[in-house]
Amino acid sequence: MKPPPFSYHDPETLEQAVELLATLDNAKALAGGQSLMPMLNMRFVLPDHVVDLNRVSELSGIRRNGQTIEIGAMTRQRDLEFSSEIATACPLMSEALTHVGHRQTRNRGTIGGSLCHLDPAAELVCVAAALDAVVEVVGPNGRREIPFAEFPAGYMSPAIDFTELVSRVTFPVWPRETGHAFVEFSRRHGDFAIVSAAAMLLLDGAGRVSRAVLALGGVGAVPLRMHDVEAALIGQAPTAELIRRVSETCRTVEAVGDVYVPASYRQHLACVMSRRALETALSRADRSAAAA
Repeated sequence: MKPPPFSYHDPETLEQAVELLATLDNAKALAGGQSLMPMLNMRFVLPDHVVDLNRVSELSGIRRNGQTIEIGAMTRQRDLEFSSEIATACPLMSEALTHVGHRQTRNRGTIGGSLCHLDPAAELVCVAAALDAVVEVVGPNGRREIPFAEFPAGYMSPAIDFTELVSRVTFPVWPRETGHAFVEFSRRHGDFAIVSAAAMLLLDGAGRVSRAVLALGGVGAVPLRMHDVEAALIGQAPTAELIRRVSETCRTVEAVGDVYVPASYRQHLACVMSRRALETALSRADRSAAAA
């Protein structure tokens, strides 16, 4: 398989990259290439121009800024995986990254590329949905910020203009006592998840849930935040029966079927993965509270 013919552009600054996308017809931005290159080779994408972002150094880096952590869009997944800053400030992401492809793909894949590709089964997409990330994009009209809840316009379609680039992603930092968990079920290690679940639980001094997050990946066309489950947990003592009961409600989510599994199987996995994620997050929240 070979890609279609295209003109290659290699900008060194963000301004140059934005200008190229704004002035060239039918142009695609190249980040890590772990999704775009196979799609080019299989002729699923037919651009006339490819704008390579790999020399735009200002798009890379990890920076803690008070109660948020800012990640440049071109930051490699492997750098995030081994970052002590990410492990401390965003352990949910660190855990999710161990499920992303294989070492070779994480060496090249970027956080911005994953979010823009927006595969609903992708691990970083699920994490961004769980943590209410904010995506900054840059285009000819300047910069703007998009809450991740508004970022998916549809299946594998981000809500950005073809002349815009994702420049960075900002994640809130939860208290260190928070319990977290990322679990998934896939056909083989390194495959996209059939269903994944990301959970965060914070307990108050009485052992009740004060904050809760549950997100599901791979179930539908976009990652799902289970707001009803979160609301049912907040203010409650997180017993095993409560977790089982609220997880069971995930069996009713609207799921998609494909050549691998029917929608009903994804609904079953949504229930199972949710329970596992919440149970693991709870056990870690308990240990964190005891250590504190």
